Amino acid sequence: MAILLLEDGTVESNLVEISRELSPLGVYLKHYDPGTSVFLPDLISQEILTNQEKDYILEIHDSLFEFLKQEGNYLWSDLLTLHPGLSQLQMLIDTYNRYHVHTAPEALYILAGEMIFGFVRPDGTQVQLLLRSQDYIHIPARVEHWSSPSASLHCKAVRYFTTADGWVPQYTGTSAVSDH
Repeated sequence: MAILLLEDGTVESNLVEISRELSPLGVYLKHYDPGTSVFLPDLISQEILTNQEKDYILEIHDSLFEFLKQEGNYLWSDLLTLHPGLSQLQMLIDTYNRYHVHTAPEALYILAGEMIFGFVRPDGTQVQLLLRSQDYIHIPARVEHWSSPSASLHCKAVRYFTTADGWVPQYTGTSAVSDH
């Protein structure tokens, strides 16, 4: 389940309270346990997957989560697989760990591992959200945020797309609270 760190150091783990804190941004957060770990235990635990294995994971996931694609008007999805041995890991971290916005919504479902998101709220305060396995997040277009894998550097997530270039980051130049 997700954990939210507020700027004053308060930690919140209640999903209702986290959703309330993120509501001014229009961020939607939900925890879904469809049992994908039962269907895919070996594949979800593997660091490196073949394209065929990735396609199989997406096929199972899409069959369980068709409602998400319909609700979000997502046209397609892909599988993000991060692990310490990934050759482009540092490039991906460098790309997304600075505050940015997207022209389209950013949505993902964490299958395994963890991701951290930082957000700038309308009042200028910043919060950090740790997403874990079975957490789903939908970030509307133009919401200022950053993201990074947690210290474990492990994450498997299904990313949802509405446009081909909607996930390209547009950097805002905002500094994270921890950078001050």
